[in-house]
Amino acid sequence: MRLDGIPLWDGTEFRGPVDLTWEPDRITGVTPAATARHGDLCVLPGLVDTHVHLVGYAGPGTPPDFATWPLTTTRDEQVLHGAAHAQRAMRHGVTTLRDLAGDEAQIALRRVFDAGVLPGPRIQVHGVVGMTAGHNDLFVPPAFPIRKPTADGPDECRKLVRTWARAGMDGIKLTTSGGVLSIGDKNVWRNYTRDEIKAVVDEAHALGMLVASHAHSEDGIRVAVEEGVDSIEHGTLMSKDLAETLAARRTPVAPTLLINEAIADGRVPVTDEARAKAAELVATRDVLLAQAAALGVRFVLGTDANGHHVRFGDQLAEVVHMTRILGLDAESALRAATSDAADSIGMPVGRVTPGLGADLVVLRGRPWERIEDLATENIVAVVSRGRVVAGRLP
Repeated sequence: MRLDGIPLWDGTEFRGPVDLTWEPDRITGVTPAATARHGDLCVLPGLVDTHVHLVGYAGPGTPPDFATWPLTTTRDEQVLHGAAHAQRAMRHGVTTLRDLAGDEAQIALRRVFDAGVLPGPRIQVHGVVGMTAGHNDLFVPPAFPIRKPTADGPDECRKLVRTWARAGMDGIKLTTSGGVLSIGDKNVWRNYTRDEIKAVVDEAHALGMLVASHAHSEDGIRVAVEEGVDSIEHGTLMSKDLAETLAARRTPVAPTLLINEAIADGRVPVTDEARAKAAELVATRDVLLAQAAALGVRFVLGTDANGHHVRFGDQLAEVVHMTRILGLDAESALRAATSDAADSIGMPVGRVTPGLGADLVVLRGRPWERIEDLATENIVAVVSRGRVVAGRLP
């Protein structure tokens, strides 16, 4: 397939009009165009969201209760909701997703999409290693007997990492602080001792898996950084010295901006407890994260989209919001959502260059100049794995 004479922003910079060719699933040619066409359109790489949760309610209207829906919905039905979320993201230009609380359901989706059984985006899946009474464990009410796996002590932590590796996980998500939506939790609560964190990181790296650390608090961020995790998720209360360390190491940080604001403002159905925790974080977050961006911290697109509090398809709005909260310019925000996000999780996408995966978004406007042009209503066509999955090519 081909597009001739279309303006290209290639994941790092504007290249002017190009003749672009691809096949499933590889970009085959990018050459300067002899004739410029499609002057009001452009083509970008498909976006990469490094932090999502595919299994959540995907139906219309107000979502059901976030805490009870997973407990009252069969796993078979949950998988179908996850597929719907993934496909919705893909149709809105987000062609790579990393699920950071996955199990066999998300692995099944990854395999089905990779095999072409169903059209779908590229997916990575990370299994959670969390302690008893930690952030991940506290999504389930105390008396409910069916619980997600937990691990306590360095040996159990190593075993759970190995169990997830056997299941086919791409990586590990580690909790080093409390969270917002977990029940009865506190953001400042310590999750894991240093020895347990060290064991998780050591074992995951030995098995070739990246470690993403959920961390809101300064202490949670600090211990994760000191023990060598590969990314920080949220990073909300990042101090100046931590920002300097993260910038020097080029450790990616997914700031998950919209979800915390929506919870804090009560724009989505949440408990009073969750709203109060989010409001406390947001009250000091903006100054700290803008400071971190100015110091050179490597922010990447990560939304925490789950269908309940952030919809799949809202990723474009998150990129725009990164310019407002973090102070990024338009091109830096686009890189954070394409080439840099792809590099941070080791995926061969995020750039429009020969040999990489053929994930493309045809868009009206010039989002590298006016970030507001990056909007779902401006999408003309989406190409995922070399095939048109939304709209029509010009």
